[in-house]
Amino acid sequence: MSMKKYILTRIFTMFLVLMITLLITILLVGSNMDTILKQGVVFQVRSEITENPAIAESFSSVEEFEMFVQDQIDQRNKVLGLDEPWFSPQRIGVTMYKILLLDFGHATFLTSDEGSSNVKDIIFEKLPRTILLFTTATIIISIIGIFIGAISANRIGSFIDRATSSFAVISSSFPVWWIGMLMIFLFSFTWQIFPARATPDIPSSDPSYIGSLLYHMTLPLITIVMIGFGSWAYLVRNFMVGIMQEDFIMAKKTIGIKQKKIIYSHALKNAAPPIVTILALSLSGSLGGAIITEAVFDWPGMGRLYFEAITVMDLPVIIGATYILTVFFLISIFIADLLYGYFDPRVRTGA
Repeated sequence: MSMKKYILTRIFTMFLVLMITLLITILLVGSNMDTILKQGVVFQVRSEITENPAIAESFSSVEEFEMFVQDQIDQRNKVLGLDEPWFSPQRIGVTMYKILLLDFGHATFLTSDEGSSNVKDIIFEKLPRTILLFTTATIIISIIGIFIGAISANRIGSFIDRATSSFAVISSSFPVWWIGMLMIFLFSFTWQIFPARATPDIPSSDPSYIGSLLYHMTLPLITIVMIGFGSWAYLVRNFMVGIMQEDFIMAKKTIGIKQKKIIYSHALKNAAPPIVTILALSLSGSLGGAIITEAVFDWPGMGRLYFEAITVMDLPVIIGATYILTVFFLISIFIADLLYGYFDPRVRTGA
């Protein structure tokens, strides 16, 4: 299989997965979403009529006025296609089309920092902050993990190897929310080095907001790195242990190639495919799994937005956030597939 055909096949598969995920999400929340949309129409029509008292004064009785209001509501529902059942193919198709174009509608309860209720505005305000925190943390974790894992693989049974394995087990055993609360207690209340809340107190329009955001990000970043790098080091170590026993590695040792060059130029390169895959999954998984971490540290990102939307059942925000996070996950998988195919040609050739 050529690289071009391989890429096209992966793109088609990812798009199919996205459509299925989107369809399942709509089917799960369709009836509730339909109710919210119709309530929104009622509120909008009555608000428009209230702003123009002359309309109400033109009717001689309350019954006529209510019939007029209901007629306006029915017309608005018909224009928006809400007169059809939510499960009709037409409604589902239109909804999926709008979501694909990032038209998520307006939030029921939540707003952006600037006061906008447009779901797209809310999401694209929060998303860069989550990417900043978790992408930075994942990169730091992977660099430390690869370095320590490579050293451990070269020194099986040594102190650093035993320490790496032990720390991986210990760090993975504690829930992130518990470690987060402990870090807040120590560094925010006991020693008062970092703020307890990761949300800056100044508005985002302030020129010093970026610096304040980075300062508030320090404590959650340290916590995520501390919890994650041990597992990364242990995984890299296990990937490389088998490779270090391969014949080609033994041959390179025999001809006198330096140990450091063998580890970082040859063994690590052969361990690259699974490492790259885990890195891509970690990046996408961290964006989707940020709910608890951001809720504990009060970080103003997608995770906290998800938590707030679920708390108040703001379905447009839930649907929009689910779609965006799914897209990011699929893009990460796609990049991992391309890199895997680059490092291991057997993947794209089907060998």
